[in-house]
Amino acid sequence: MNARRNDPGTPADPHPGLWEALLGGSRRGTLQAWEGDRFTRTGWAEVSADAHAMAGTLRAAGVVPGTRVAAVLTNTPHAVRGLLAAWIAGAAVASLPLPARGMTAAEYGAQLGALLGRVDPTVLLTDETLLPLTPAEVTAQLPVLTWSSLEGGPGGVDPSPPGPDEVAFIQCSSGSTSVPKGCALTPRAIAAQLGMMLEMAGSTPGREVIGCWLPLSHDMGAFGCLLNAWAYDFDLVLSTPERFSMAPRSWFRDLSEYGATMTAGTSTALHLATRAQSKVSPLPRELALRVLVMGAERVDWDTITAATERFAPSGLRPEAFMPAYGLAEATLAVSCTPYDQRPRAGWFERTALLEGRATEAAAGAPDAVRLVSNGPSLPGVEITAGAPGTSAELLISSPSLATHYYGDPERTAQRFTGGRLRTGDLGFEHEGEIYVAGRADDLLSVGGRKIYAAEIESALDALGPLRKGSSVLLDTGRAGAPELVLLTEPRRRRDDFRAIADDAAALARGKAGVALAECWFLEHGVVPRTPSGKVQRNRCRALLGEERLRAIARVRLG
Repeated sequence: MNARRNDPGTPADPHPGLWEALLGGSRRGTLQAWEGDRFTRTGWAEVSADAHAMAGTLRAAGVVPGTRVAAVLTNTPHAVRGLLAAWIAGAAVASLPLPARGMTAAEYGAQLGALLGRVDPTVLLTDETLLPLTPAEVTAQLPVLTWSSLEGGPGGVDPSPPGPDEVAFIQCSSGSTSVPKGCALTPRAIAAQLGMMLEMAGSTPGREVIGCWLPLSHDMGAFGCLLNAWAYDFDLVLSTPERFSMAPRSWFRDLSEYGATMTAGTSTALHLATRAQSKVSPLPRELALRVLVMGAERVDWDTITAATERFAPSGLRPEAFMPAYGLAEATLAVSCTPYDQRPRAGWFERTALLEGRATEAAAGAPDAVRLVSNGPSLPGVEITAGAPGTSAELLISSPSLATHYYGDPERTAQRFTGGRLRTGDLGFEHEGEIYVAGRADDLLSVGGRKIYAAEIESALDALGPLRKGSSVLLDTGRAGAPELVLLTEPRRRRDDFRAIADDAAALARGKAGVALAECWFLEHGVVPRTPSGKVQRNRCRALLGEERLRAIARVRLG
């Protein structure tokens, strides 16, 4: 069924406050959520009415204005309603991460316990399928409710959501580079971000259809898709990360089938969807897609090129791709490729970037690296990228910036300084656009040389025997001296791992002049990832140090 919007009626206020956007006005848009083996369709007006009723169950459980509700947001229609219900009841919602790939039940339980201790919630909301992962000590001390159990309560309550400058949402990051931290967001900040996204995508309230599989526990799913659609009366076609993982082709099939005009995803997810799309089996309908925001990880130019070629017969235009830079501390995005413009990439000297200089290079030169532009800053956002010609830590100020890390004053003092955020990302401005060279956490020092791990990892993707996006470089001291170790997942178990390791070592020498000491070849799915697909380097390093990785083979080099 094609869900494109043809009769939006009178457009809503393009920049309403958050609660006016979510609770007020007539609604024509719909939520189509994946349940079991199909999408179920409900109007936003009915979703809102259900949320009001669910708020009564939360109030009976002790949720009142000023309290906090801890929530493991899954992509179920009950969770969508429950999020608004918590706000109606007056609580701030602390969004906790889903279990990361490769994480044991004990590790996830310990993470939940630490985060719950930090936010001190009145109740924990989770999914039935995740109840077994909730530690017994948590269930003994804290009411634990499932999203579906909120139905059938004592009835609605008068809405009393958090005030404009009170904490409304605590976005606990995925922990891709560190332990999760809770970014405290106000209704004013969230509304500002939604307004930025409306402008950056050239959208009109009531006229868009958003297709989404991203987890709602992640900022791209929660704000970029769910609240964006709800606030501006768009249709939302909400799939699940589990369905995408099992069938990456479902992403673009849904976009085609339901006439989606907007979507978002990661570079790795786009690669998987492109690879899964058959050349001889076209999509059900021509794509109506005009906006595909790419973020959450380094955007790969070759992936954009391949996706453009594969989906061009189905109507995908290169102008639809919108590489963006964002982070949970800014609600979501701070810069983005302008709407209806083709994405750009530039070549820069690798050695110069490592030394803190941004110097253009000839395309394909031996010491050149190609970086994809993340576009200019969004309206109202200021990104400080060091002096002209330099690459340095990016500092941002934004009307959608978090106020602090909830319950973590030490890290707040380190990162929030003078109204700006220290991002931990290294980058620069070139011709008015933002380029991210890498994270400070990913800058490794081996044998006196500095390297960006992500750059070599990306180049390793070109080695046919390795799974794309599953290579991780770590600097370790496991042998008593600093060494560079590669963790990777091969496509086939019967390959010559010694030959692959030699090829990987040659690539590392050629790209960065560093020597690999060892290669670990791991079973598929072992490399730890966040639910949105980012590799968790910190967990990789911890698991390697504890020798808790299941290896098919280990090859010592040098």
